Amino acid sequence: MKALFIQHDHVSPTGPVSERLRHHGYEIEEILVVPEERFRDPNVPFTFPSLDDYDLIIPLGAPWGAWDDVCIGNWLTPELEFVREAVTSGKPVLGICFGGQLIARAMGGSVAPGPKGEIGWTNIWSDDESLVSNGPWFQFHYDRWELPPGATEIARNPISSQAFVINKALALQFHPELDAAALDGWFIWGGDKEVEEDGQDPAVMMAQTKAIEEAARQRTFDLVDAFLERVAK
Repeated sequence: MKALFIQHDHVSPTGPVSERLRHHGYEIEEILVVPEERFRDPNVPFTFPSLDDYDLIIPLGAPWGAWDDVCIGNWLTPELEFVREAVTSGKPVLGICFGGQLIARAMGGSVAPGPKGEIGWTNIWSDDESLVSNGPWFQFHYDRWELPPGATEIARNPISSQAFVINKALALQFHPELDAAALDGWFIWGGDKEVEEDGQDPAVMMAQTKAIEEAARQRTFDLVDAFLERVAK
């Protein structure tokens, strides 16, 4: 079995999600869409691989908007088609944050800036905690999706929808792959300033992340296990 992680930027490690997939026997392949030298100018051309080569697709987060065709259209448009083909064909897909928004937009929903962003460890409200627990999960987003036709919402909070299932795809608004090492990379590339602009202390956020890292890792393992058993099948 082979899983493809789509990393949209160079500071998106796959963390405990890929760790758990390896536990289940998956070979992991990672592709990078926007290289480090194009981080400030991300509208790069990109050719996505054949879906036939993979058993599972995991599009990760991104610092850009899944609605922003002007900023990243050169690769966003083909990725939307790639994701649409995967989901409609019954390929298992686990979309994380931007990746979940891609599923929503690709399948006929929409994505747009929300009235309020979410940054930090957040509890959600799940209808099915055995699939998607209430968390806390790490959030770092400013956009939100409108559900596509045929989707079943699994979780939400007062700010945005947090998870839905469609075919063999699970879309998540939060970051189950996040650990302290990943957060450090985000901070180095400007995330610390966004945290400060949100009225929060990056040092405290990092300390909190380190303190709950093992519990968060186990939540991610449980989420991956349930996704494979109940959604990907």
